[in-house]
Amino acid sequence: MSLTSPVSPAPPAAPLPREIKVLIVAAFMIAIGFGIVAPVLPQFAQSFDVSVTAAAVVVSAFAFTRLLFAPLSGWLVERVGERRTYIVGILIVAASSAACAFAGNYWQLLLFRGLGGIGSTMFTVAAMGLLIRMAPPQARGRVSSLYSGSFLLGNIAGPAVGGLLAGLGLHLPFLVYAAALVLVAILVATMLPAALPGQARSSAAKLVLPLKEALALPAYRAVLTSGFANGWSAFGIRMALVPLFATVALGAGPQVAGASLAVFAMGTGLALTFSGKLADAWGRKPMILAGLAVNGIAMGVLGFTGNELWFFIVSALAGLGSGLMGPAQQATVADVIGNERSGGKVLATFQMSSDLGAIIGPIAAGFLVDAFSYGPAFLMATAVAFISFLFWLPAKDTKLLSSLDVGTLRPKDAGPQAPQIP
Repeated sequence: MSLTSPVSPAPPAAPLPREIKVLIVAAFMIAIGFGIVAPVLPQFAQSFDVSVTAAAVVVSAFAFTRLLFAPLSGWLVERVGERRTYIVGILIVAASSAACAFAGNYWQLLLFRGLGGIGSTMFTVAAMGLLIRMAPPQARGRVSSLYSGSFLLGNIAGPAVGGLLAGLGLHLPFLVYAAALVLVAILVATMLPAALPGQARSSAAKLVLPLKEALALPAYRAVLTSGFANGWSAFGIRMALVPLFATVALGAGPQVAGASLAVFAMGTGLALTFSGKLADAWGRKPMILAGLAVNGIAMGVLGFTGNELWFFIVSALAGLGSGLMGPAQQATVADVIGNERSGGKVLATFQMSSDLGAIIGPIAAGFLVDAFSYGPAFLMATAVAFISFLFWLPAKDTKLLSSLDVGTLRPKDAGPQAPQIP
């Protein structure tokens, strides 16, 4: 008789529903279309003989309307459902993009682009809601990694395609983007059921997590701060200040500035290959704390790099930190809401925290550069990450909430008077 007991194999990864794969493919199509338009939009705006500042306002208008209309998107998700909100939002962005192609002056372009932000926040909030509803609780981190990774690949491939299309005219990329979005709307409308898996259609609108209840959880309040910090760093400072630092402070050409964005994205992509699985295995909190530390320190050091080699290395580390915390943040929000509830306002508030960081970060950093230098501007990103780190330290890991009953924040075996898990 053998003296050694057989080793139980590791449990297989939870299979992903077909609907999640559809959303991942749709995310790639959306991202590659957005990447096609992104490098062309400022040039198209300047074709109306406006200043560089005016051209930048067209880019910012999209983010501003996303932030402004995020609460409406949350309300729509709770009232009409994620699937309908997603499809309508996609079609609004498609119409906006097509209208931009035919804009006759700068103000029309500004209006049409701004309207696209309304649709963007609609399908973004709805997509997060769909992923939360359909992702197996034990695979929420992995699903978030796959979804974020598909967006990242699209954002990397899109600008290259957009550069080629721009040679055929500045109007064409907008029409290609609009056509891609129509295809996404058709894909989602035909491949996603009207009633979400495992959910009775009649109860879909009844189980809603109030924002007030979510805000009572320290972990949700903490994830709002880390979303703000990540928006400040990854979407704000990276896009507005990092290329400028490469050109002005390092004396490098625009190729280095562009390469720095790609290097940051590569660091994020590398982290996404394992961070979601670790968030499912180890918990959300360790990954977010690690991401805040790595990204925050790297962003602070970035402003003091003196040559291109260290600039690229630190940029990659900053991107790695962003990728470490991204899936865990989305999984945290998913844990709070749960599969069987709708949390449109909860999702919208989380998105707003990231958008707000992306808007405020570049403005604050620009002020610090003008008043002092690039060093303090990058250190401000470190300070924001450190503040979020302090919010996360006392919060309990929401991975515990994966085993909770619908409509409660209590363990399954607890009685009706059991205390809530903070």
